[in-house]
Amino acid sequence: MAMEGLAVFERAALPRWALVRQRLDATRVGDVGAAVSLAFDTREARDAIVPGTRVALTAGSRGIDRIGDVLTAAVARVRSMGGDPFVVPAMGSHGGATAEGQLALLAHYGMTPATLGCPIHASMETVRLGEVEDGVPVWFDRIAHERADVVIPVGRVKPHTDFHGPVESGLMKMLAIGLGKQKGADAFHRQGFADFHHLIPAVGSFIIGRINVPFGLALIENGHGELGIIEAVPGSRILEQEQELLVRAKAMMPHLPGEVIDLLMIDRIGKDVSGSGADPNVINRDLTGLVAPAEAALRPRVQRIVIRDLTEETEGNATGIGLADIALRQAVDKMDPVSSYMNVITAKSPAGVRVPLTVANDRQALAIGLACCVKVRPETARIARIADTKHLDRLWVSEALLSDLAGSPDIEPLTELREIAFDDAGMLTDGM
Repeated sequence: MAMEGLAVFERAALPRWALVRQRLDATRVGDVGAAVSLAFDTREARDAIVPGTRVALTAGSRGIDRIGDVLTAAVARVRSMGGDPFVVPAMGSHGGATAEGQLALLAHYGMTPATLGCPIHASMETVRLGEVEDGVPVWFDRIAHERADVVIPVGRVKPHTDFHGPVESGLMKMLAIGLGKQKGADAFHRQGFADFHHLIPAVGSFIIGRINVPFGLALIENGHGELGIIEAVPGSRILEQEQELLVRAKAMMPHLPGEVIDLLMIDRIGKDVSGSGADPNVINRDLTGLVAPAEAALRPRVQRIVIRDLTEETEGNATGIGLADIALRQAVDKMDPVSSYMNVITAKSPAGVRVPLTVANDRQALAIGLACCVKVRPETARIARIADTKHLDRLWVSEALLSDLAGSPDIEPLTELREIAFDDAGMLTDGM
């Protein structure tokens, strides 16, 4: 399709912008090995892991900071206690809903039998443990069920991208959905996100009542996407304690500054960044393109979104590209239909991979994105550009937005205001 007719938008003036640093929570785990060892120094761990105990540790599909180091340290600690550790993927339908795909995803994050120091047993086979709430089936990884004496979930606690409840993303979700494989994920999503807030506690508690889960390792990342907390949570208290950890996770997570952003540019999205590619809790937009009525007061309000590319780690899973109004061709061309479609089909959320207006370069994306804004003049637009929704410590902000942020103790300009510069191909030349 000829795009020459769109060139008229590119003649609009653009504002100047500057690179700024945003101060975010910097709580950080220094020595991962020492922190994991301390987490295992509990009565629950000593009682559960004795010589010969077969221990299954879970590995998820998210790009959690230093997750390989955490699991490697956990494997070593289990061995030091006389246990026989192995790892099972706990990622629902991710990795194309195949065992090979899930092993490849873990390997992409640097987790292999050689690096972890133990076998990885991957299978999509499950056993049905029973049902909850009027016939919702409870599925559980067959290998973990049949080969493990003890199951230790290891996962990040954070706000979920599609629902809110007493527990969201974390250990209960890993037990309920991650270890349920494709069948478990599908059974959950068939109920709809509106039921997740009570189904995850119900299914997670059901599993803990039938599987030996002495404790879990809860991980929380700081505002820079770095590992900030490693905490052992007794199995009997996962439901209660995870609610407290969720409050801490919300307080530590990064956020966009300001009250209004007319156009937000996101350099990259991916499953390693967020289950939704870009975290709706950061951009205040869900996969319907709208903020839920109960969250209408969230700030900043973002009018238009541009997605520039996919992460390498997402391996073509473009879930979340549907959050954008404009996407660069380089992002759309990297979409792998199999992994992307399987993800959103299982999640019952096809909007996640709907392709937005697609343009050739950044110059077109900015011009057309601003042309789609209401009550905005391009030369005075409030524009922000971020690397991704996990890394918000450095961002480009336009002159009007910088003025809004003046006086904030959390914002430090790193450059003077400058013209937005493009190369001959119309791509941005300023780095992050």
